Amino acid sequence: MLTEVSNLKQQIDGDIVIAGSFQLVHTLMEHDLVDELRLKVFPVVLGAGERLFGQTSDKKPMSLTGTQTLEGGIAYLTYQPVRDA
Repeated sequence: MLTEVSNLKQQIDGDIVIAGSFQLVHTLMEHDLVDELRLKVFPVVLGAGERLFGQTSDKKPMSLTGTQTLEGGIAYLTYQPVRDA
């Protein structure tokens, strides 16, 4: 799967969007195949639940590149990975 995603990124000039698949996003992040994260944060405290990201092999520094407040107080956050120059 990782080879296919890497090839797809080279072939397509545009966005490849994955909605709601934590396992797939986690795997792609582990292999530096994610260029941007778009997260919606809902203003509700549940007290329990799943972690957004599980265990990673190393820190994955991200830079906040955009914020927007949506209807109902939902925060729409955009992050990009910080990669070595």
